[in-house]
Amino acid sequence: MNSILTYIAIADGKIKRSSLEVLSRCKELANENGLTTEAVVLHPNAESFTDQISTYGADTIYINTHEVFTSHNNEAIVEALTTTAETSNAGILAFASTEGVKDVLGALASKLNSGVVSDVSSFSIEGDAVKATRPVMAAKMMADVTVTGSPVLVSVRSGSYELTERASTASISEIEYSPSTDFKAVLKEILSAQGDTIDLNEAEAIVAAGRGVKDEEGRALISELASVLNAGIGASRALTEAGDYDPSLQIGQTGKVVSPQLYIAVGISGAIQHVAGMANSKVIVAINKDPDAPIFEVADYGLVGDLYKVLPPFIAAIKEIKQN
Repeated sequence: MNSILTYIAIADGKIKRSSLEVLSRCKELANENGLTTEAVVLHPNAESFTDQISTYGADTIYINTHEVFTSHNNEAIVEALTTTAETSNAGILAFASTEGVKDVLGALASKLNSGVVSDVSSFSIEGDAVKATRPVMAAKMMADVTVTGSPVLVSVRSGSYELTERASTASISEIEYSPSTDFKAVLKEILSAQGDTIDLNEAEAIVAAGRGVKDEEGRALISELASVLNAGIGASRALTEAGDYDPSLQIGQTGKVVSPQLYIAVGISGAIQHVAGMANSKVIVAINKDPDAPIFEVADYGLVGDLYKVLPPFIAAIKEIKQN
Protein backbone atom coordinates (compact mmCIF):
# COMPACT_ATOMS: atom_id res chain seq x y z
CA MET A 1 0.00 0.00 0.00
CA ASN A 2 1.60 3.23 -1.19
CA SER A 3 -1.30 5.65 -1.28
CA ILE A 4 -4.92 6.35 -0.34
CA LEU A 5 -7.30 7.67 -3.01
CA THR A 6 -10.38 9.76 -2.14
CA TYR A 7 -13.27 10.33 -4.55
CA ILE A 8 -14.40 13.97 -4.42
CA ALA A 9 -18.13 14.30 -5.12
CA ILE A 10 -19.49 17.47 -6.72
CA ALA A 11 -23.09 18.66 -6.29
CA ASP A 12 -24.63 21.92 -7.51
CA GLY A 13 -21.22 23.16 -8.59
CA LYS A 14 -19.64 22.68 -5.15
CA ILE A 15 -17.54 20.02 -3.45
CA LYS A 16 -19.62 18.04 -0.98
CA ARG A 17 -18.40 18.71 2.53
CA SER A 18 -18.59 15.02 3.35
CA SER A 19 -15.97 14.27 0.67
CA LEU A 20 -13.56 16.74 2.26
CA GLU A 21 -14.20 15.13 5.66
CA VAL A 22 -13.11 11.80 4.18
CA LEU A 23 -10.08 13.40 2.52
CA SER A 24 -9.10 14.92 5.89
CA ARG A 25 -9.21 11.46 7.48
CA CYS A 26 -7.24 9.92 4.60
CA LYS A 27 -4.53 12.56 4.98
CA GLU A 28 -4.31 11.76 8.70
CA LEU A 29 -3.96 8.04 7.97
CA ALA A 30 -1.41 8.72 5.22
CA ASN A 31 0.75 10.76 7.60
CA GLU A 32 0.55 8.04 10.25
CA ASN A 33 1.50 5.26 7.83
CA GLY A 34 4.00 6.94 5.51
CA LEU A 35 1.64 6.98 2.52
CA THR A 36 0.74 9.60 -0.08
CA THR A 37 -2.72 11.15 -0.36
CA GLU A 38 -4.53 11.21 -3.69
CA ALA A 39 -7.90 12.51 -4.83
CA VAL A 40 -10.01 12.20 -7.97
CA VAL A 41 -12.65 14.62 -9.24
CA LEU A 42 -14.84 13.98 -12.29
CA HIS A 43 -16.47 17.15 -13.59
CA PRO A 44 -16.30 19.39 -16.68
CA ASN A 45 -14.84 22.13 -14.42
CA ALA A 46 -12.66 19.78 -12.38
CA GLU A 47 -9.65 22.09 -12.52
CA SER A 48 -11.57 24.80 -10.64
CA PHE A 49 -11.78 22.56 -7.57
CA THR A 50 -8.13 21.54 -7.33
CA ASP A 51 -6.99 24.45 -5.12
CA GLN A 52 -9.65 23.67 -2.52
CA ILE A 53 -8.85 19.95 -2.63
CA SER A 54 -5.13 20.59 -2.11
CA THR A 55 -6.02 22.68 0.96
CA TYR A 56 -7.06 19.42 2.65
CA GLY A 57 -3.83 17.63 1.91
CA ALA A 58 -4.02 15.90 -1.48
CA ASP A 59 -0.55 15.27 -2.93
CA THR A 60 -1.91 14.19 -6.32
CA ILE A 61 -5.26 15.09 -7.88
CA TYR A 62 -6.61 13.07 -10.80
CA ILE A 63 -9.13 14.87 -12.97
CA ASN A 64 -11.34 14.20 -15.97
CA THR A 65 -13.31 17.00 -17.59
CA HIS A 66 -15.53 15.08 -20.00
CA GLU A 67 -19.00 16.58 -20.45
CA VAL A 68 -20.60 13.28 -19.43
CA PHE A 69 -19.81 14.22 -15.83
CA THR A 70 -22.04 17.32 -15.97
CA SER A 71 -24.66 15.17 -14.25
CA HIS A 72 -24.41 11.90 -12.36
CA ASN A 73 -24.02 8.82 -14.58
CA ASN A 74 -23.39 5.48 -12.87
CA GLU A 75 -21.74 3.75 -15.83
CA ALA A 76 -19.43 6.64 -16.64
CA ILE A 77 -18.35 7.08 -13.01
CA VAL A 78 -17.66 3.36 -12.58
CA GLU A 79 -15.60 3.27 -15.79
CA ALA A 80 -13.64 6.40 -14.93
CA LEU A 81 -12.97 5.33 -11.34
CA THR A 82 -11.84 1.91 -12.55
CA THR A 83 -9.29 3.61 -14.82
CA THR A 84 -8.22 5.93 -11.99
CA ALA A 85 -7.79 3.05 -9.53
CA GLU A 86 -5.68 1.12 -12.02
CA THR A 87 -3.54 4.20 -12.71
CA SER A 88 -3.17 5.11 -9.06
CA ASN A 89 -2.66 1.60 -7.66
CA ALA A 90 -3.86 2.93 -4.28
CA GLY A 91 -4.43 0.46 -1.46
CA ILE A 92 -7.63 2.19 -0.29
CA LEU A 93 -10.34 3.96 -2.26
CA ALA A 94 -12.36 6.12 0.14
CA PHE A 95 -15.74 7.76 -0.50
CA ALA A 96 -18.31 9.82 1.33
CA SER A 97 -21.42 7.69 1.74
CA THR A 98 -23.63 9.73 -0.59
CA GLU A 99 -26.62 8.46 -2.54
CA GLY A 100 -24.55 8.59 -5.73
CA VAL A 101 -21.75 6.55 -4.19
CA LYS A 102 -24.23 3.94 -2.96
CA ASP A 103 -25.29 3.54 -6.60
CA VAL A 104 -21.78 2.77 -7.88
CA LEU A 105 -19.90 1.14 -5.00
CA GLY A 106 -20.98 -2.45 -5.67
CA ALA A 107 -20.32 -2.27 -9.41
CA LEU A 108 -16.93 -0.68 -8.85
CA ALA A 109 -15.95 -3.35 -6.32
CA SER A 110 -16.91 -6.01 -8.86
CA LYS A 111 -14.86 -4.32 -11.59
CA LEU A 112 -11.79 -4.09 -9.36
CA ASN A 113 -12.36 -7.48 -7.67
CA SER A 114 -12.10 -5.60 -4.37
CA GLY A 115 -13.31 -5.94 -0.83
CA VAL A 116 -15.76 -3.24 0.21
CA VAL A 117 -17.15 -1.95 3.50
CA SER A 118 -19.90 0.62 3.29
CA ASP A 119 -21.45 3.33 5.43
CA VAL A 120 -18.82 3.21 8.18
CA SER A 121 -18.55 5.59 11.10
CA SER A 122 -14.77 5.14 11.44
CA PHE A 123 -11.90 3.35 9.71
CA SER A 124 -8.18 2.83 10.21
CA ILE A 125 -5.23 0.93 8.74
CA GLU A 126 -3.84 -2.13 10.54
CA GLY A 127 -0.97 -3.66 8.62
CA ASP A 128 -2.24 -4.53 5.16
CA ALA A 129 -5.89 -4.48 6.27
CA VAL A 130 -8.56 -1.86 6.78
CA LYS A 131 -10.46 -2.01 10.07
CA ALA A 132 -13.81 -0.22 10.17
CA THR A 133 -16.75 0.26 12.50
CA ARG A 134 -20.26 0.47 11.08
CA PRO A 135 -23.73 0.76 12.62
CA VAL A 136 -25.97 -2.30 12.29
CA MET A 137 -29.46 -3.34 13.43
CA ALA A 138 -30.90 0.17 13.02
CA ALA A 139 -27.81 1.59 14.76
CA LYS A 140 -28.59 -0.32 17.97
CA MET A 141 -25.19 -2.00 17.73
CA MET A 142 -21.79 -1.33 16.15
CA ALA A 143 -19.94 -3.97 14.14
CA ASP A 144 -16.15 -4.07 13.78
CA VAL A 145 -15.14 -5.25 10.30
CA THR A 146 -11.69 -6.09 8.94
CA VAL A 147 -11.17 -6.12 5.16
CA THR A 148 -8.07 -7.25 3.31
CA GLY A 149 -7.03 -7.00 -0.32
CA SER A 150 -5.99 -4.24 -2.65
CA PRO A 151 -7.70 -1.97 -3.16
CA VAL A 152 -10.22 -1.89 -0.32
CA LEU A 153 -13.26 0.32 -0.95
CA VAL A 154 -14.61 2.28 2.03
CA SER A 155 -17.60 4.64 2.20
CA VAL A 156 -17.90 6.89 5.24
CA ARG A 157 -20.96 8.43 6.86
CA SER A 158 -21.23 12.21 6.72
CA GLY A 159 -20.06 13.89 9.92
CA SER A 160 -17.85 11.02 11.04
CA TYR A 161 -14.69 13.15 10.83
CA GLU A 162 -13.85 16.81 11.20
CA LEU A 163 -12.64 18.98 8.34
CA THR A 164 -8.91 19.56 8.83
CA GLU A 165 -6.86 21.79 6.56
CA ARG A 166 -3.38 20.47 5.76
CA ALA A 167 -2.38 22.54 2.75
CA SER A 168 -0.10 20.92 0.19
CA THR A 169 1.12 21.59 -3.32
CA ALA A 170 -0.69 18.98 -5.35
CA SER A 171 0.31 17.70 -8.76
CA ILE A 172 -2.55 17.50 -11.28
CA SER A 173 -2.87 14.44 -13.49
CA GLU A 174 -5.40 14.06 -16.31
CA ILE A 175 -7.10 10.67 -16.39
CA GLU A 176 -7.54 9.52 -19.98
CA TYR A 177 -11.14 8.44 -20.22
CA SER A 178 -13.94 8.97 -22.70
CA PRO A 179 -17.16 6.96 -23.02
CA SER A 180 -16.82 4.16 -25.54
CA THR A 181 -20.51 3.31 -25.90
CA ASP A 182 -23.94 4.80 -25.39
CA PHE A 183 -25.10 4.49 -21.81
CA LYS A 184 -28.13 2.42 -20.89
CA ALA A 185 -29.34 5.00 -18.39
CA VAL A 186 -29.03 8.78 -18.50
CA LEU A 187 -29.93 11.19 -15.71
CA LYS A 188 -32.51 13.60 -17.12
CA GLU A 189 -33.56 15.66 -14.11
CA ILE A 190 -33.13 15.98 -10.36
CA LEU A 191 -36.25 16.95 -8.44
CA SER A 192 -35.61 18.71 -5.14
CA ALA A 193 -38.06 18.62 -2.26
CA GLN A 194 -40.29 21.66 -1.99
CA GLY A 195 -38.77 24.04 0.51
CA ASP A 196 -35.64 21.90 0.93
CA THR A 197 -33.09 24.67 0.46
CA ILE A 198 -30.31 22.95 2.42
CA ASP A 199 -29.11 19.43 1.65
CA LEU A 200 -29.68 17.45 4.85
CA ASN A 201 -26.61 15.32 4.16
CA GLU A 202 -24.46 18.48 4.09
CA ALA A 203 -26.25 20.57 6.73
CA GLU A 204 -24.24 21.76 9.74
CA ALA A 205 -27.50 22.03 11.70
CA ILE A 206 -30.90 20.36 11.31
CA VAL A 207 -34.25 21.13 12.92
CA ALA A 208 -36.46 18.03 12.78
CA ALA A 209 -40.22 18.05 13.29
CA GLY A 210 -42.14 15.17 14.85
CA ARG A 211 -45.72 14.25 15.58
CA GLY A 212 -45.92 17.03 18.19
CA VAL A 213 -45.80 19.57 15.36
CA LYS A 214 -49.48 19.23 14.58
CA ASP A 215 -50.52 22.29 12.57
CA GLU A 216 -49.45 25.21 10.42
CA GLU A 217 -48.44 27.24 13.48
CA GLY A 218 -46.07 24.49 14.55
CA ARG A 219 -44.58 24.19 11.07
CA ALA A 220 -44.07 27.96 11.00
CA LEU A 221 -42.12 27.76 14.26
CA ILE A 222 -39.95 24.98 12.81
CA SER A 223 -39.26 27.09 9.72
CA GLU A 224 -38.41 30.16 11.80
CA LEU A 225 -36.02 28.23 14.05
CA ALA A 226 -34.32 26.66 11.02
CA SER A 227 -34.00 30.08 9.38
CA VAL A 228 -32.41 31.63 12.47
CA LEU A 229 -29.88 28.79 12.68
CA ASN A 230 -29.38 28.52 8.89
CA ALA A 231 -30.37 24.89 9.37
CA GLY A 232 -31.95 22.24 7.20
CA ILE A 233 -35.45 21.01 7.99
CA GLY A 234 -36.14 17.32 8.54
CA ALA A 235 -39.16 15.35 9.68
CA SER A 236 -40.19 12.08 11.25
CA ARG A 237 -41.96 9.38 9.27
CA ALA A 238 -45.33 10.26 10.84
CA LEU A 239 -45.27 13.75 9.36
CA THR A 240 -44.06 12.74 5.90
CA GLU A 241 -46.71 10.04 5.67
CA ALA A 242 -49.34 12.57 6.75
CA GLY A 243 -48.26 14.84 3.91
CA ASP A 244 -47.10 17.66 6.18
CA TYR A 245 -43.52 17.40 4.87
CA ASP A 246 -42.02 16.09 1.66
CA PRO A 247 -40.99 12.40 1.89
CA SER A 248 -37.42 13.35 0.91
CA LEU A 249 -37.12 15.16 4.26
CA GLN A 250 -37.76 12.02 6.29
CA ILE A 251 -34.95 11.15 8.68
CA GLY A 252 -34.60 7.63 10.01
CA GLN A 253 -34.01 4.01 9.13
CA THR A 254 -36.25 4.23 6.07
CA GLY A 255 -35.28 7.85 5.29
CA LYS A 256 -32.05 9.82 5.36
CA VAL A 257 -29.14 9.17 7.69
CA VAL A 258 -27.67 12.48 8.83
CA SER A 259 -24.75 13.55 11.01
CA PRO A 260 -24.90 17.33 11.56
CA GLN A 261 -23.02 19.27 14.18
CA LEU A 262 -26.37 20.22 15.78
CA TYR A 263 -29.64 18.26 15.64
CA ILE A 264 -32.75 19.72 17.27
CA ALA A 265 -35.60 17.22 17.59
CA VAL A 266 -38.90 19.02 18.12
CA GLY A 267 -41.93 16.98 19.19
CA ILE A 268 -40.17 13.71 18.27
CA SER A 269 -40.71 10.79 20.64
CA GLY A 270 -37.50 9.02 19.67
CA ALA A 271 -38.55 5.69 18.14
CA ILE A 272 -35.56 3.54 17.27
CA GLN A 273 -36.34 3.86 13.56
CA HIS A 274 -35.87 7.63 13.77
CA VAL A 275 -32.86 7.50 16.10
CA ALA A 276 -31.10 5.24 13.58
CA GLY A 277 -31.03 8.17 11.18
CA MET A 278 -29.62 10.83 13.51
CA ALA A 279 -27.77 9.15 16.39
CA ASN A 280 -24.38 10.10 14.91
CA SER A 281 -25.12 13.85 15.27
CA LYS A 282 -22.49 15.71 17.28
CA VAL A 283 -24.91 17.54 19.62
CA ILE A 284 -28.56 16.48 20.01
CA VAL A 285 -31.17 18.78 21.55
CA ALA A 286 -34.63 17.35 22.30
CA ILE A 287 -37.80 19.38 22.91
CA ASN A 288 -40.77 17.29 24.03
CA LYS A 289 -43.59 17.68 26.55
CA ASP A 290 -43.30 14.02 27.64
CA PRO A 291 -40.45 13.72 30.17
CA ASP A 292 -40.31 9.96 29.54
CA ALA A 293 -39.91 10.26 25.76
CA PRO A 294 -37.11 7.93 24.51
CA ILE A 295 -35.50 10.83 22.62
CA PHE A 296 -34.13 12.13 25.92
CA GLU A 297 -32.04 8.96 26.26
CA VAL A 298 -29.91 9.96 23.25
CA ALA A 299 -30.09 13.74 23.69
CA ASP A 300 -27.20 15.80 25.02
CA TYR A 301 -29.63 18.53 26.12
CA GLY A 302 -33.35 18.25 26.78
CA LEU A 303 -36.19 20.72 27.20
CA VAL A 304 -39.40 19.32 28.68
CA GLY A 305 -42.36 21.42 27.63
CA ASP A 306 -44.96 22.22 25.01
CA LEU A 307 -43.11 23.19 21.83
CA TYR A 308 -45.67 25.95 21.19
CA LYS A 309 -44.60 27.59 24.45
CA VAL A 310 -40.91 26.64 24.33
CA LEU A 311 -39.97 27.61 20.78
CA PRO A 312 -40.97 31.32 20.70
CA PRO A 313 -38.68 32.37 23.62
CA PHE A 314 -36.05 29.89 22.41
CA ILE A 315 -36.01 31.54 18.97
CA ALA A 316 -36.02 35.01 20.50
CA ALA A 317 -33.01 34.15 22.68
CA ILE A 318 -31.05 32.86 19.66
CA LYS A 319 -31.85 36.03 17.71
CA GLU A 320 -30.63 38.17 20.62
CA ILE A 321 -27.40 36.21 20.87
CA LYS A 322 -26.78 36.59 17.14
CA GLN A 323 -27.41 40.33 17.28
CA ASN A 324 -24.93 40.79 20.11
